[in-house]
Amino acid sequence: MYFRTLSVLITLLFPTVGIAERVSTRSDSIRSSIEYQIRHYPASQYCDVYKNFMQDFYGPGHILNDTVAASRYLRSELAETSEFGGPLYEPTGFNGNFYRVNISLIKDGTVPYPVFFSAFVESVQGITPPTIIEWQGIWNEVDKEIEAMNLKFANDSSDRAKIMRQLRQGNYVIHHSDAYNRAANFHYRIISRDLFESRIRPLIGGR
Repeated sequence: MYFRTLSVLITLLFPTVGIAERVSTRSDSIRSSIEYQIRHYPASQYCDVYKNFMQDFYGPGHILNDTVAASRYLRSELAETSEFGGPLYEPTGFNGNFYRVNISLIKDGTVPYPVFFSAFVESVQGITPPTIIEWQGIWNEVDKEIEAMNLKFANDSSDRAKIMRQLRQGNYVIHHSDAYNRAANFHYRIISRDLFESRIRPLIGGR
């Protein structure tokens, strides 16, 4: 009886499309994220794709060891920047655990500095990042999708070698390429999805 009822419900909910066609797989999600990056940031190199997925699992932790220095650097970046590229916000990786949030929202007064910075700092709380070994496994998944998509990047070989070398040393942090920074001009900070939704998005409204 249970399975008959379930079957009827499924038919009502998905009359023309099978469930298998409706459910996005992990591989689909990874590919979708890669495609988004290439479409919106065509100057992206291999290291930039890596950084996108790395941010999804590690958040902003690596730049918040010293919050005083982090605040000083953010204020300096705001003072020195007059043009801000990129979207107001976008999710990281294929899980969307964090958002890259444009610091132009502080500059134009949409989000008060204390609100933005506190959300940024608190985004490291409650993170249980993967071990380096676990992260290597995740990145191998992404890398296989990159290869399956036949994507080629400038400095592909050197970026791959650098990332593998750093991972063997226990260091997962990679910076954006100069090409990406010049083309995107995207000044952002990483904020957890929950804090973005509860503190930042209400101030942005429908933008």
